[in-house]
Amino acid sequence: MAQIAQLAAEPRTARRKAGAKALRNAGRIPAVIYGHGREPAVLSVNGVEFSRLLEKIAPESTIVELTVDGATVRTLIREVQRHPLKPGILHVDFQEIHAGERIRLAVPVHLVGVPDGVRNQGGILDQVLREVEIEVDPTQIPERIELDATALVIGKSLHVSDLTIPNAKILTDRELTVATVVPPRVEEVAVVAAVEGAPVEGAEAALAEPAEPEVIRKRKLEEEAAEE
Repeated sequence: MAQIAQLAAEPRTARRKAGAKALRNAGRIPAVIYGHGREPAVLSVNGVEFSRLLEKIAPESTIVELTVDGATVRTLIREVQRHPLKPGILHVDFQEIHAGERIRLAVPVHLVGVPDGVRNQGGILDQVLREVEIEVDPTQIPERIELDATALVIGKSLHVSDLTIPNAKILTDRELTVATVVPPRVEEVAVVAAVEGAPVEGAEAALAEPAEPEVIRKRKLEEEAAEE
């Protein structure tokens, strides 16, 4: 089931950029709520409270009960706009939701367990896909989707088709790879071999046949030319 969080909001009338800037200077974040056939309503939320909320929840899949003028509206956070150069949030979009009205959203994928290919074969786990899009009733939103990766060996992969989500329809392409175990990098193998005392390919030959200094080679060539 989805997490549920609470947040207070205030209606606002200033639609101009100057009004939004003034709100941010006062420690508030401009916001909008839309959806369910309603006209978009402009709001503002406390900047500190909203930032703390984001630290505690998975924004994509958490239901936020937004209180405005004494009325509570269930919403999802659809977009958080941040400044490209400075820290801080510029704007937040909330979507109103209702039970029985299926919605689309992205849910994070969490791998469970240490793959056999990592534990026993020295491989490296590579999670390619970290979230999938689903269609679900708001009351059935999963906080995350867990996928068992313990049986995964080197060269094998897990796909979207391996995911199971009760009461939800997966919209992401089922053939996409979620995670795979790849062989260790060549550089890592060479380092391990050197630490364990095993010869690295090409190293033994280099030690057996040291290169002649350039000066010695030059003298040899001069002597051979004089003899001729």
